Amino acid sequence: MTRVAAIDCGTNSIRLLVADVDPAAGTLTDLDRRMEIVRLGQGVDRTGRLAPEALDRTFAACRAYAKVIEKLGAERVRFVATSASRDAENREEFVRGVVGILGVEPEVISGEEEAEFSFMGATRELTARHAVPTPYLVLDIGGGSTEFVLGVEHAQAARSVDIGCVRLTERHLHDDPPSPEQIARARADIEAGIDAAAAAVPLGEARSLVGLAGSVTTVAGIALDLPEYDSTKIHHSRLSAAQVREITERLLRSTHAERAAIPVMHPGRVDVIGAGALILHVIMERLGLPEVVVSEHDILDGIAYSLVEPGAR
Repeated sequence: MTRVAAIDCGTNSIRLLVADVDPAAGTLTDLDRRMEIVRLGQGVDRTGRLAPEALDRTFAACRAYAKVIEKLGAERVRFVATSASRDAENREEFVRGVVGILGVEPEVISGEEEAEFSFMGATRELTARHAVPTPYLVLDIGGGSTEFVLGVEHAQAARSVDIGCVRLTERHLHDDPPSPEQIARARADIEAGIDAAAAAVPLGEARSLVGLAGSVTTVAGIALDLPEYDSTKIHHSRLSAAQVREITERLLRSTHAERAAIPVMHPGRVDVIGAGALILHVIMERLGLPEVVVSEHDILDGIAYSLVEPGAR
């Protein structure tokens, strides 16, 4: 068992996981998992530089994380950063600040590495426990894009396509609730995204679907009829294609107020959950997958595993 700290610094948020990892058993036990919104990428596209206030917010979060890491006694630390930090003219200022606070240099990883870490985080426990058949198709439904990653013990093929819950809502689902015509246009967009993914990933080889991120976990919470969001009950729950279809149809029929009243619904997801559920439903329907295994573990967990597993870096 090794105690590690993984930090994932994105364009909008910075997340920390301190965990005890047992690579032989394939287990990861959370000690502390937290997130701060720091908006590191604020204005980078326009100015080419990391804004002073964005750096201040990020460094403040790093100082708070350093205290947690020290208190819990993590033996190894890895900091993975967004491409915004790589492209900025004042990147060295960011690097110096992180090294000074945490003692490790932020790494900018490739898309292939990102896919591998996401796959590892989502499936490592499943691989160890032989709970579901392989190959796995890991599906990460985000706001702007959805990632498809296929593999057994490691990612073998991956593709990111521009279908996400925010993007589809803004493109198509303008009414509340959306009209049948709007839903049909969104569905056609999802179908085109699946076609694009299939050009790079042999989706038909998948024997199990593993779903990540807020759209999937929220649908799981609804299916489980939870009185409040509970990640321990949602993690590794299984939803049938029929359950996903029924919940998707219900969400797309409901009003903003009705969705907001669902106990597991995060306020920031009320407006986009219909699109997120539709993405999951259409993919399961198109690929003929009978169920989805829901995972609360993702790239952050993959980074943690990479600190103890030979060859994972």
